[in-house]
Amino acid sequence: MAYTRWTGAAVAAAALALVAATPAGAATAPTAPTTPAPPASDTAGVRAALQRTVDAGAPGAFAVIKNHDGSGRDQALTLGKADLDGTPMDSRLRFRVGSNSKMFASVLVMRLVEEGRIDLDKPLRDYLPAGTLPDDWQITGRQVMQHRAGVYDHTNDLLEQAGEETTDAFEKRIRNIAYKPSDLVAMSVKRGPQAAPGARYSYSNTGYVLLGLAVEHVTGRPYAEVLREEIIEPLHLHRTSFVVPNKAIKGAHATGYLTNDDRTKPLLDSTEQTASWVWSAGAVISNAADLDRFLSKVVAGSKGGLVSDESLRQMTNVLPTPSANVSYGLGIRQIQLSCGKVFGHGGIVQGYQTQSFTTPNGSRTVVVFANASNNGTVTQGLMGALEPAFCGKAPSPAARSSVAPRNSVGDGTVRATVPVVEDTRI
Repeated sequence: MAYTRWTGAAVAAAALALVAATPAGAATAPTAPTTPAPPASDTAGVRAALQRTVDAGAPGAFAVIKNHDGSGRDQALTLGKADLDGTPMDSRLRFRVGSNSKMFASVLVMRLVEEGRIDLDKPLRDYLPAGTLPDDWQITGRQVMQHRAGVYDHTNDLLEQAGEETTDAFEKRIRNIAYKPSDLVAMSVKRGPQAAPGARYSYSNTGYVLLGLAVEHVTGRPYAEVLREEIIEPLHLHRTSFVVPNKAIKGAHATGYLTNDDRTKPLLDSTEQTASWVWSAGAVISNAADLDRFLSKVVAGSKGGLVSDESLRQMTNVLPTPSANVSYGLGIRQIQLSCGKVFGHGGIVQGYQTQSFTTPNGSRTVVVFANASNNGTVTQGLMGALEPAFCGKAPSPAARSSVAPRNSVGDGTVRATVPVVEDTRI
């Protein structure tokens, strides 16, 4: 399928604008259709990781492994419960995807870049309502998308009040309050710049709120409307929505549970919340099938109809983060596993944890989920499902010792440790 714009924008002019927007000398990621198909998933290994996730305190967990290579090796593994009433976990249920929402926001921004309506290397304040950022803040859209703009993360002020349990903070400042996006930005701005623009990686949900505001300002339409018309409806994502500040999740969904800091206290049902406190940075509701379809279309570039090949190259042009095996591009995270790199994002929002990743050529997509948050052991259990899902069974100790480790990831001789992602709270 030829690359087309649902908005009817001129592709030729957009391509020229994108080339001009790419910094001189910047490396670009290949479109990667030549990447070989991944090995068969290690089902036992995935199930063991899910069991560790449930044992750590999540009521339930699942992994959906979708192969797009015609092999017919699709799998859905479920453990535990979708709610504490005893409903079995079901991989078709809807849930809050948290920071997977950032991939949706980045696609919307890149589509505006392709139309020549946003230049990622000009100050982002040029595309925001007057007064949103101080006049001397010269951070660019690219720096914001890379989490290298030095923008203070406003969620710290909502979640980390001294002497309060996370559940208390949730009930007082998150569940029922309908924040305006401008309110969230104001919380951040009053803290001032945290670093020189471009100096270092520092994850910021506020940055993606700014990007959502830029989408609204440039298009003149509400963010939810743009998201629906540009992504949700064209891709037929029937289980995906953005309903801020409505608190309920409509349709069949998993119940989300917030873990008390005091583990002797019961889990808190945190399913209903306005989600306005994260807005475009984390408020999308979806399910595994829709996330698979969305990711597959993103990494397909122009063939997927969401972004151009040039946009994809920029989105997957990653830079290092403090986590050894994790890099970050424009709204997309890269994790290096023993069999190679995968692209996607993770998301943790009160009650829910999701990791959604795909091979560079889209031949396999993996979505893993648990319905509990505020529990690092649950997070690590869930992350541990990615390696066996993408890379299959580990070589035997004898096989590993007979081959010297290589410098490149993906040679199959060294198993990657569970990636530690330091910024997956939202």
